[in-house]
Amino acid sequence: MISSTRKPSFTYAGGQQGFTLLEVLIAIAIFSVVSLASFTIFDTVLRGDENSKIRSDRQNELQRAFMLMERDFTQIAKRSMRINGEAPSKNFLQTADDSFLADEQAIAFVRNGWTNPGLLLPRGDMQNVAYRLVDETLERLHYNFVDAVVGQEPRVRPLITNITSLAFEFYDGQKWQEKWSGNALPQAIAIEIESQDYGLIRRQFLVAGDLADAQSGG
Repeated sequence: MISSTRKPSFTYAGGQQGFTLLEVLIAIAIFSVVSLASFTIFDTVLRGDENSKIRSDRQNELQRAFMLMERDFTQIAKRSMRINGEAPSKNFLQTADDSFLADEQAIAFVRNGWTNPGLLLPRGDMQNVAYRLVDETLERLHYNFVDAVVGQEPRVRPLITNITSLAFEFYDGQKWQEKWSGNALPQAIAIEIESQDYGLIRRQFLVAGDLADAQSGG
């Protein structure tokens, strides 16, 4: 006799249960450790990239400044400067006691080779420039005209930041000296800057002066 009661065609697998609280806590702990490690690596990569960019920008800043200095110092002209309409100085190099500089940590001179193709601009091809240290920033100054008139303000270009000291030395063909005077040019000029990150940096630039003039001006 066939019974009318049929067994279900599916059965539950015996012994299967959900995750226990301990297993869930262990899984969360493992995920947290992995996430923390991943974040640490990611943060380290980001910081390394940021520091690399800062160092690269800093090196570019220094390179641009020294290229500009080299262009100026190697083209120093044997010409005195006239400041604020006053009588021209007897010296080709000015380092202190001047309203243009207003700081002993500075130097000013006239240079050749200021680009002016065909003299199309209302100025000559000579330029008076100065370098000075103001608020831990090395600045380059210049006037539009080689002899500044009364009341004319120089144009200021910041070059290098975080500079704590600035000094110059002058080579007379025999030795380096800290001061220079007279109507002659040294054979070379050295600039020393003390930076907060790179320490002391010294660069030397040859000057287009002759030995006889340099020795007589030392």
